[in-house]
Amino acid sequence: MTINVEREIKLRFESGEAARTAVEDVGAIPLCARRLQEDSLFDWPDARLRDTRRLLRVRQEDGRTTLTFKGPPEAATMKVREEVESTAGDGANLVTILERLGLEVWFRYQKYRQEFEHAGVVISVDETPVGTFVELEGDEAGITRIASSMGRGQADYILDSYRNIFLKSRDARGLSMVDMVFDA
Repeated sequence: MTINVEREIKLRFESGEAARTAVEDVGAIPLCARRLQEDSLFDWPDARLRDTRRLLRVRQEDGRTTLTFKGPPEAATMKVREEVESTAGDGANLVTILERLGLEVWFRYQKYRQEFEHAGVVISVDETPVGTFVELEGDEAGITRIASSMGRGQADYILDSYRNIFLKSRDARGLSMVDMVFDA
């Protein structure tokens, strides 16, 4: 079993094109083509995962399913937390198993993601219903170096989850949407 420590930040960009240009300008090479990711967060009705700032996510994309557990974030200048992932052969069956265990989906979100790599840092361009973000994941020095190469500093780092970003955007616009999904 592999348990990783995830270290990441997000940076806001005006558009997917602006984000991709910034990523290409630092010399990043493409890893994965742009594709739709559909994420569902699960918890028990008593919210025991949310209450302890832990997360259980099912991600479906291009016919693949990944189950991810994330521990509570540590206090740091970047988002740092334990992460354990496993692939699943049948996403629908995985969801059924989780539901049979008493878990339920409490938040869904979608994004178009394209991934790049540079100097050991995975750089994702995420186009979401509430804006475009570049997510940098790797070691602290690499993240800091790439963010700086993009003209960004610590004041620009977004450590919020996509759910919190969504809630702030939704509330600022006076909307009542429950999930962060693209219009049908």
